[in-house]
Amino acid sequence: MKASSLAAMAVGLNRVAMGEEAADVVLKNCRLVNVYSREVIPQAQVSILKDRIAYVGMDAGHTVGKGTAVVDLEGKYVTPGFADPHIHMDQYVLPSEFAKQSLLCGTTSLFSDPIDIVSVCGFRGFREFARLTDSLPIRIFHMVPGGLPVDRMFSHARNLSKAEREKALKMDRVLGLGEVFSWTKVTGRDPATMQSIRHVIGNGGIVNGHTAGASDKKLNAYIASGIFSCHEPIDYDQTVERLRLGMWVMMREGSIRRDLERIVPEIISRGTGLDRLMFCSDGVTPNDLLEFGLIDNCVRKAVSLGMGLVDAITIASRNCFEYYNMGRDLGGIAPGKLADILVFDNVEELRPDKVFVGGRLVVAHKRIVSAVGKKSPAVWIGRTVKARGRFIGGDFAVKGRGDKAAVNLMRLETEIITKKDWGELHVREGNIRASRDDDVWKVAAIDRTFGSKRRCVGFLKNFGADIGAFGTTQSFHENDMIVIGSDEEEMALVANELVRMQGGMAVSRGGKIISRFEMPVAGLISRDPLEEAARKFGTVDEALIESGCRHAQPHLIPLFLPFLALPEVRILYSGVIDVKSRAFLPVLADKDIKRGN
Repeated sequence: MKASSLAAMAVGLNRVAMGEEAADVVLKNCRLVNVYSREVIPQAQVSILKDRIAYVGMDAGHTVGKGTAVVDLEGKYVTPGFADPHIHMDQYVLPSEFAKQSLLCGTTSLFSDPIDIVSVCGFRGFREFARLTDSLPIRIFHMVPGGLPVDRMFSHARNLSKAEREKALKMDRVLGLGEVFSWTKVTGRDPATMQSIRHVIGNGGIVNGHTAGASDKKLNAYIASGIFSCHEPIDYDQTVERLRLGMWVMMREGSIRRDLERIVPEIISRGTGLDRLMFCSDGVTPNDLLEFGLIDNCVRKAVSLGMGLVDAITIASRNCFEYYNMGRDLGGIAPGKLADILVFDNVEELRPDKVFVGGRLVVAHKRIVSAVGKKSPAVWIGRTVKARGRFIGGDFAVKGRGDKAAVNLMRLETEIITKKDWGELHVREGNIRASRDDDVWKVAAIDRTFGSKRRCVGFLKNFGADIGAFGTTQSFHENDMIVIGSDEEEMALVANELVRMQGGMAVSRGGKIISRFEMPVAGLISRDPLEEAARKFGTVDEALIESGCRHAQPHLIPLFLPFLALPEVRILYSGVIDVKSRAFLPVLADKDIKRGN
C-alpha cells in the first residue's frame, strides 16, 4: 500500500486540525491506547484526512463537515496497527492470502526477508515477489536477503550480484539488508559481506542481524560493523547482553521457535527497559497463522506472562517503526501519523473488530471488507523444479562392497539439530541399504534449481516413521529437493511426484502417495487459499506422525537438513558437510568393521 508523504499533506492536516477544513473520517468515543505516554485515554476522538491523522483529542467536532464519516466506537479500544519486523513470508501461501489473515489479526505492517525465493530465482524472483505484494491493503516492506550465500565454500543457492543488489535497494519499499546470519563472515571481515553492509548503511539503509552463538568480542565486532538488531536471543541473558550493547532485540514467537516464555518474565521482574524490544514471528506455517495469529499472538503471550497490556502494544507497534527510522509516519495514533488503527471490542482477546490502514477500513466485524487484489504469479516462476528425465530407484543407490559397510550418519537430535554418528549397514547387490530396524534412512539432496540432477545420497538416523519416503522442494536456504526414504523405489516415486507438482511436499507408503501439498510457485508457495493450504500442509505432518515419526514437526527435518548455519552435519546435492570443520564428510565411514573400531 502506497502512502502519502507528510510533506505533501502537512498544510491540509494543519487546516483540519484547526477546524478550517473537514476531515474525511472521525472516530469518536474511543478508549485510546497511547504508546507515547504509555496510558489509556478513556475519552478520545481521532480525525483522519485521506491516509493520515490530523487531530487527536477530547472533541473533534470542529473537524466534522458535511462529507465527514463519523464512526461512533461506543467506548471501544483503539491501538496502532501491529508490525512484524522480521518475517520470511515467501513460503506456503501467496502474499495476498497471507495479507488477509495478517489484517484479521491486526498486523498491518510486515517486514519481509524473501531469502528463499531469491535462493531459487535470484533477482528476478525478488522483483516478482515484490510485485505480488503491490497494491495489497497492507504495508509490506522488503529487505534484500543478507544471508546468501550461507557459506561461500559450499552454498550453491542463487544470490544477487552487486549491481542487482544496488538495483533492489532502489526499489520502492525496500529498506536495507535482511538478516546477516553467518556472523563469522562479519567478524572475519569477508570482503563481499562487508562491502554489502557498508553500501547499505552508507545510503541510510538498515541491516538486520542474526547473532546466534556470538558473544563478547565477536558480538561487539558484529554490532560495531553497523548491524543493530537480532531476533535470535532465546533467553533473558542473551537478550540483555545485546540490549546493553545498544542492540534492538526482536523477541521471537513463531512456528520454528517460541522464545517469549524464557525472556519476558525476567524482563518484567528485573525492570529491564522496553524501548529497544520488538516482537517478531520469523515466519509461521499456515496452520499456526490460523490457530494462533501473528503479532497479536505475541502480545497475548507477553500479557499472559505478566507484561502490562500498554507495554506489550507499544512493543508490537511503536518500537518497530522507531528501529526502522519510520517513527515520523507510523507506530502510534497521533497527529501527522498514517492512520493504521485497530479497534477492539475486547482488549483482552485482542481480536480486532475493525482495522483501518491509511484511514481505509479493511476489516469490519472481524471480516475483510476491502478488495484484496490477488495478482497471478508469472508463468516462469511455476517452472522451477527441474530434472532431466524421470528418477528411478537406482538413482538412490549407494555403492558398497562385501556384506556390510560402515557409513557416516546424520543423527537427528531434534528436527533441526544433527550430530555426526556412524553405523553398519547391509550391502545387497552392491547397494548399501537403509535399515528400518536400526532406524537408519537414506537421505538424498538433489539439484532441482539448475536442472543438472546432481545429487548426494547419505544416511539419516532417528527419523522413525513407517513410510516409504518423504520429500520436499523447500529447504533453508539452498532449496535442494530433499527425499528421505527406507526404499529406493519409493524415493524415486516421491521425487517424481515433486517434479510433477512443480514443488511441495509428498509422503509415500506401499508404492502410493498417501499425502501431498502442492507448492508450485518457485517450489515454495501454494496457489491455494490459506484454509485449504493449511489443511493440505497439516495432512503431511499428520501422515508422518501417525506413521510413528519420532518428532513433533516432521516437516522441519528436510527443511533444515541443508542449512549450513547450524550444527553439526548437513547435506547438499554436492555432498555431506561437517559444518564445524567446514569439510566434506564421505558417506562411507573410515571404520574397520572386522576390528569393530
